[in-house]
Amino acid sequence: MSIEVKNINKKFGNFVALNDVSLEFPAGELTALLGPSGCGKTTLLRIIAGLEQPDHGQVLLDGEDASARHVRERQVGFVFQHYALFKHMTVFENIAFGLRVRPAATRPSESVIKEKVTKLLELVQLDWLADRYPPQLSGGQRQRIALARALAVEPRVLLLDEPFGALDAKVRKELRRWLRRLHDELHVTSIFVTHDQEEALEVADQIVLMNKGHVEQIGAPKDVYNNPASPFVYGFLGNVNLFRGRVHEGVLQSSGIAFDAPDHAKTQDARGIGYVRPHDLEVDRYTSGAEGIVVQLRRAHAIGPLAQLELERDDNGELIEAVISNERFGLLKLKEGETLVVRPKRLQVFVDDSI
Repeated sequence: MSIEVKNINKKFGNFVALNDVSLEFPAGELTALLGPSGCGKTTLLRIIAGLEQPDHGQVLLDGEDASARHVRERQVGFVFQHYALFKHMTVFENIAFGLRVRPAATRPSESVIKEKVTKLLELVQLDWLADRYPPQLSGGQRQRIALARALAVEPRVLLLDEPFGALDAKVRKELRRWLRRLHDELHVTSIFVTHDQEEALEVADQIVLMNKGHVEQIGAPKDVYNNPASPFVYGFLGNVNLFRGRVHEGVLQSSGIAFDAPDHAKTQDARGIGYVRPHDLEVDRYTSGAEGIVVQLRRAHAIGPLAQLELERDDNGELIEAVISNERFGLLKLKEGETLVVRPKRLQVFVDDSI
């Protein structure tokens, strides 16, 4: 099922949760709504589900206006952050619940319910827990049961609100890989809300970056990460170093250092900021006359495959974060207090009102 929202507006009192949001969610794809707390992503998800009503705008399901449809008529499966499982019911009965409460005319027989629930338990790899109760399960197991319950009613759309937010880091990583594999098997049009950049980049087919009730950028994970459309997107998707200065005819001057800004060749003396990710900095020992930014190595954290370097600029004392391979760190034999020089391999400049 394809999903489209048109000109959605929603206020809570004086707070604008969504401001004229229009989006398309391709059929069969997994889309992440990504952004900081309060940006409107959960509100949008609840409006699509029918759990909230917009002040203005439409929700289209397969091209048909579903704005007036009750949540039960939208054929949507919803998975909440805190599972919302019934503690007094077994795992089996939790999954069967949505089937048992159907009107008599559409309610499956007990044998069909048993067969479907058993298959779903096998799908989420928890068939051995059918007779347990939710308090007896781990957080990861409860979340998989919540997902199986949502799938039991054969939804045309699967909506997940911070599905792994209550879990620890290791379990989150395992479950998001599992969710990706499950989606590839089922191909249900899915939308999940998250504020975790790594989670969205790893799992989603499409990412929608939201900020203060509007959409900043839409695209495939690789495109959004490599080609941020705004300073907000650049800063939100991972760590970044900022170089503030003036842009004039394709050059950013920042504290006496000139950076190429070819996208702004026609810009005349405008305020600008250069954005550079830590792994896009080349790091070398300083030699007289070397081009680049002269820095002092204040701290190095070299555990695992990467070494994180905390550097302090000689000219203005600002801190720069660089990431290099642990192998290169070992070859350079860097020590804290050494003078180094860094050069951006990739820098993106934003000017004027885009800052």
